[in-house]
Amino acid sequence: MDIDGLSRGAKIKGLDLLGTGDFTHPNYFREIKSKLKEIPGTGIFSYDDMHFMLTCEVGTTFILDGKARRVNHIIHSPDFEIVEQINEALSKYGNLSSDGRPMLNMSAAELVEILIGISKDLMITSAHAWTPFFSVFGSKSGFNSVEDCYQDQTKHIFSLETGLSSTPDMNWRLSSLDKFSLLSNSDSHSTNPWRLGREANVFELEKLNYWEIVDAIKNKDKSKFSFTIETSPEYGKYHLDGHRN
Repeated sequence: MDIDGLSRGAKIKGLDLLGTGDFTHPNYFREIKSKLKEIPGTGIFSYDDMHFMLTCEVGTTFILDGKARRVNHIIHSPDFEIVEQINEALSKYGNLSSDGRPMLNMSAAELVEILIGISKDLMITSAHAWTPFFSVFGSKSGFNSVEDCYQDQTKHIFSLETGLSSTPDMNWRLSSLDKFSLLSNSDSHSTNPWRLGREANVFELEKLNYWEIVDAIKNKDKSKFSFTIETSPEYGKYHLDGHRN
């Protein structure tokens, strides 16, 4: 699950843009920094004819209203300098070397406040929003609303990831989510083409540009953010035991 493998798998699948994943991990960050070349002025990087956006997923574990909470988040960054500042800041809250998706001892609101303090160019997406154990609406350790989770930092959250086990139309049934853009990502954990892009976001752009993509998501611009590709939600491991309800 490295840059070379991702590039090979994405070409077979016909993808144009991937998230790097895991930029908080020191060893992997060194790899992507040495291999990826920035396309000047775009916030997008290239390697072996494949395009990448700098991304990672982190978990936050905290107590709120007397209940243990565990919520995961996806972070998108336009450059390495910002990533270095993120990693330095987050290293104070957990061991970034322990996992590609580190668990941080901080609240969701604290995470967002720190990240936006580093750069307002960051996009923070609430990850796989319905997963029971590690999400904003998780039945085991989540909340009943995005606002309950992110508190006064909700103003910086404008996108949610539906996850493999739910689809946009399932999420549209909850009117409180109407103000959020819904993203569908492959959550691949593998470079195999049947994993990469099994869910994906489709954009119509003149050229790949980080800020144009973020603005299209933030503003729900249907002329640029066209649609998402979905797997059958029953394929996701959490659908039958919770998401369908």
